Amino acid sequence: MKQPLVVKLGSSLVAGDDGEPRWAVLRPRAKEIAGLVESGVPVCVVSSGAIALGLRRLGAVRRPRRLPRLQAASALGQAELQRAWDSALAAHGATAAQVLLTAAETADRRAYVNVRNALAELFAIGAVPVVNENDATATDEISFGDNDMLAAHVAVLCRARLLVLLTSAEGVFTSPPGTSGATLIEDGAVARDAVFGAADALGRGGMASKVGAAELASAGGIPAVIASGTADGVVTRLAAGEAHGTRFDARGSPQSAFKLWLRFGKQVAARVQIDEGAQRALIGRGASLLAVGVHSWEGDFAAGDGIEIVGPDGTPIARGISALDSSEMHDRRRNAELVHRDRLVLL
Repeated sequence: MKQPLVVKLGSSLVAGDDGEPRWAVLRPRAKEIAGLVESGVPVCVVSSGAIALGLRRLGAVRRPRRLPRLQAASALGQAELQRAWDSALAAHGATAAQVLLTAAETADRRAYVNVRNALAELFAIGAVPVVNENDATATDEISFGDNDMLAAHVAVLCRARLLVLLTSAEGVFTSPPGTSGATLIEDGAVARDAVFGAADALGRGGMASKVGAAELASAGGIPAVIASGTADGVVTRLAAGEAHGTRFDARGSPQSAFKLWLRFGKQVAARVQIDEGAQRALIGRGASLLAVGVHSWEGDFAAGDGIEIVGPDGTPIARGISALDSSEMHDRRRNAELVHRDRLVLL
């Protein structure tokens, strides 16, 4: 089976100001997606819009601030969002499936593998998974933050051939589109120097969020593109390798599925600072991290927790799974392993 394409659409593309689905965007994108699936290219859609579509049913015009009301809007709008994708894809012979996630599913290794297997099975039968964050149950502690980051995690999880982040702009500009002198940045390597505008009133993301998500995917070995979601044939053209929008080339080295999960999926409970000798052992010799090499740490952690390992200057150099509780770290004279090298990934 070919590597899948992950296509993300933000709230402003999915829902109009009137709280109705933007059929003028959804229908042509669904046609392109169905065409790719028919040709043997699996496609996963990451779609925002549940809250935006649910506001009308709440009688609200702005994104709520109170978490319970935000969750209610999501619950009301999610069914409508799925119906919109069902309808748009079915018109071209494609079948939509619904997948709702929170960050907890990617933080737990077993759940991570289960999600990956479920997506693979949906791809195998020719269905189009429509993924959204489960805002009705997610809290700040188990939230991806926005669907741009969710899309990047999904792309890494299923080892996508390309992550496509569709937005209302043509790509990343040197300054907010419409301002004097604003020009399109085609090379994602310089996109972080751009001046970003504010996020959409109905969504959480914005261009800064998309650049961050594209860089995460790139670091995981997945190329990414930020492009206009209203451009004719945009998904088909990008899948064919045409230049459009702002492209971020893959810059991460190929890694095992476990290492990718450890780097991008496993949540971090604490930061551990190590000394120069331990840093040389980790980077130069691929050694395990011993407790004796730890200088200090921030935050309590338990065996099995994810920890971020930083060098003497505070720069993150690795992530790993702790074999000890932080309470055991006070006696560091023993050469106990804090992180075994097989459960550690260098950044």
